[in-house]
Amino acid sequence: MQDMYAQREELFERLMAELDTLRRTGQQYAENEADYRRALRIAILEERSKGTPVTIIGDLCRGRDEIAEKKQLRDCAEALYKASSEAIMALKLRIKTVDADIQRTWTSGGEETYR
Repeated sequence: MQDMYAQREELFERLMAELDTLRRTGQQYAENEADYRRALRIAILEERSKGTPVTIIGDLCRGRDEIAEKKQLRDCAEALYKASSEAIMALKLRIKTVDADIQRTWTSGGEETYR
C-alpha cells in the first residue's frame, strides 16, 4: 500500500512540474503569436503602400520567409502548449486511478485487489 502512496506522490510532483511547463509554453506561445502578428501587419502595410491588390496581399505577406518563420515558431509553441495540456490531463487521470486503487485497498480491509 505504501507503494501506491509513493506512486501518487510522484504523480503529484510530475503534475506540478507539468503545470510549470504549461505556464512557460503558454507564455512563449503568446509571445510568438504577438511577434508573428506584428511582422504580418508591417508586411501588409508595406504591400498596401506599394499598391498591391488587396486580394493577394495576405498570400504574398504570409509567403515571405521571415513571416513564414515567425508563423512556424508560433505553431511549434502552440503544439508544445497543447501537448503539455494533454499531459496534465493524463496525469490527473492517473492520479484518480491510483486514488481509486487506494480507496479499494482501504475498503477491502488492507488487501490489494486489482480490476
